[in-house]
Amino acid sequence: MPGTDTPSPPLDLFTPAFFQRPHAALAELRDTAPALPVMTPNGLRTWLVTGYEDARALLADPRLSKDMRVGKDLVPRNFADPRKQAEFLKEAGERSQFPHVLSVHMLDSDPPDHTRLRKLVGRAFTARRVESLGPRITALTDELLDGVARHERTDLMEGLAFPVPFTVICWLLGVPPHDRAEFRRWSNLLVSGAGTEEVRDASADMIAYLRTLIAGKRAAPEDDMLSDLVIATDEGERLSSDELIAMAFLLLVAGHETTVNLIGNGALALLRHPAVREQLARDASLWPAAVEEFLRYDGPVTNATWRFTTEPVPVGDVVIPEGEFVTISLGAAGRDPRRYEDPDSLDVTRGNAAGLAFGHGIHHCLGAPLARLEGRIVLSRLFARLPGLRLAVDAGELRWRSSLMMRGLEELPVLTA
Repeated sequence: MPGTDTPSPPLDLFTPAFFQRPHAALAELRDTAPALPVMTPNGLRTWLVTGYEDARALLADPRLSKDMRVGKDLVPRNFADPRKQAEFLKEAGERSQFPHVLSVHMLDSDPPDHTRLRKLVGRAFTARRVESLGPRITALTDELLDGVARHERTDLMEGLAFPVPFTVICWLLGVPPHDRAEFRRWSNLLVSGAGTEEVRDASADMIAYLRTLIAGKRAAPEDDMLSDLVIATDEGERLSSDELIAMAFLLLVAGHETTVNLIGNGALALLRHPAVREQLARDASLWPAAVEEFLRYDGPVTNATWRFTTEPVPVGDVVIPEGEFVTISLGAAGRDPRRYEDPDSLDVTRGNAAGLAFGHGIHHCLGAPLARLEGRIVLSRLFARLPGLRLAVDAGELRWRSSLMMRGLEELPVLTA
C-alpha cells in the first residue's frame, strides 16, 4: 500500500485465537507492511505498527497525540463497521464507565500538561524510595512463598504474582491494611471489563475513597508517595484535587497490572526453559539481564496505550492519515529479527535485550525501576525456594487474557513438590 492516504479495510486481527498465540501472527504482519489498519474487538479501526525501529520512533513522535480530551471525539468516525459504531454511540449516550476524574492523568495528556504532571510525580517517585522498598519486597515475597509451599498444587498468579505488586502499590499510596481487600476489589473490577453497572459503582467507590485518603494525607502527611504529591500540591506546584485522584488511580492500575504480568510471564518462561533456570541457579548475577529478557520475550504490555495522529505520519512506505488511531505493538517489536538475533529464543545472556517494554520518549514508564526490582526479587526468590517447581498442566492448556493492552495469564497452576 505505498503512499496510501486513505484507510484500507481493516484486518479483523484481535480474535480469541490471536490472544492465545499472537507471536506467529504478528511476525507475519511485520513482514507484510510497516503499518496496516486492523479492527479492535469492538469494531474500532486502528493502525498497527510492528517493527522495532518504527515503534521506537513513533513512541517519541510528537505528531502522535495522547490527549484523550481530543481523541475521544475521533472515536465515532473511526469505526470500520457502521453497526458497531451505532452500538458504541448508543452505549455512550446511556452511560460512562469511567468518570472524567479518573482520566485527567499524565498517561492521557500531552505537553505542557504532561510535563507538569510528570515533574510532580517524578519528585515523589524517587530512586531512593524505590531502592528502600527492596528489603520489604523480599520479606513479603518470602511470606507469600511460605503459603505457596504449603500446597502441592497452587495458582502462582493468585498466590504470588497478584499480591506482591498490589501490596507494594498500597505501601506507596499509604492505603491502610484494613482497606486493602475492598481497594483490590474495586481495582479488579475497573480493569476486568466487567458489566457497566459494576464498573460504574466501583469507579464511584474508588473516587470517594481516594478523596478521603487524600484529605487524610493533607491533614497528616505520612512517609508515602501520595503524601508527597499532596504536599507538592499545597506548596504551589499545582495538582488539582481531580488530578491527585487520577494520579493515584493510574499508579494503582498501571503499577499493579504491569508487574503482575511481568512476574507471571517470567515464571512461565522459566518453567518452560529448565536450562535457563539452571543458568540462573549457577550465576545469580544474570538475574537483572534475565528480567530484561522476560520483558522482551513475552512482555507484560503487549500494545502501547492509545495514540492518534494529528497530521499524516509516514511509516516506511505507508502514510497513516491525520485523525487515525495508532496501536504500537510492543510484543511484535520485542521479537523483530532486525533488532534481535533468534528473537523467539529465551536467552538471558543477550546483550541488547533492553527494549520498549516500558515505552520510550516522554511517556516512558516512571515505575519501570520498581517493576524491574519486584520482578527480580520475586522470580529469584521463587526458584531459589522451590527449585522443583513445575507446571501442573500442559503449557497448551494455559489461557491468556483477551486484552488489547496487557499480556498476562488468567491462571498459572503449578506443582510445588
